[in-house]
Amino acid sequence: MKTRDRILQASLQLFNEQGERLVTTNHIAQHMGMSPGNLYYHFRNKQQIIAELFSHYEAQVDDYLQVPAGRELEVADKAVYLESIFRGLWEYRFLHRDLEHLLNSDAELAGRYRQFSRRCVQSGQTIYQGLVDAGILCAERTDPQALAINSWLLMTGWVGFLCASVLDDQQPELTPELLRRGVYQVLSQETGLLTDRVRPAVEAMLRDYYVPLK
Repeated sequence: MKTRDRILQASLQLFNEQGERLVTTNHIAQHMGMSPGNLYYHFRNKQQIIAELFSHYEAQVDDYLQVPAGRELEVADKAVYLESIFRGLWEYRFLHRDLEHLLNSDAELAGRYRQFSRRCVQSGQTIYQGLVDAGILCAERTDPQALAINSWLLMTGWVGFLCASVLDDQQPELTPELLRRGVYQVLSQETGLLTDRVRPAVEAMLRDYYVPLK
């Protein structure tokens, strides 16, 4: 692995474990056993590291928020979307936990994120419309745009909700299980919109993603 990629990997690990605000470039260099000067050869500052990590996350999300070409959506596609959402939430959880601070600290990143957010909502609307067209969601009761916006709010706000309302001294750390509950929240919006044909399969998914909260 190239040194630049190793720095990104180590930074992502430290940001996720400790929070971006508590991690400096010196901490990253020390964690990797290299001099700060060597790190600065690859990245001028911490914001540049964050920007590149965001680029990786952005590309990952753009890749999975696509509708399949040449066929209708199927219930099995929902599982792919949900697992992709969960994986992104967990792998880049520091972005969601520290989002407001990150965007306030970097105007260029804030502009990129704004375009990314709009693109994701539009892609989500296309997916929900595809679910309607495939007979998975009821056309008369489904508003694809509203579902897309609500889903985006849930996905981007879920980590912050957990940190502010769920985590405490007895459960101080984020866990994959808690993030799976966020996927459940996204899916649960559809319970009253499902067509009878797919209801048993989607309700089975709901049971799989349910995690009790304190």
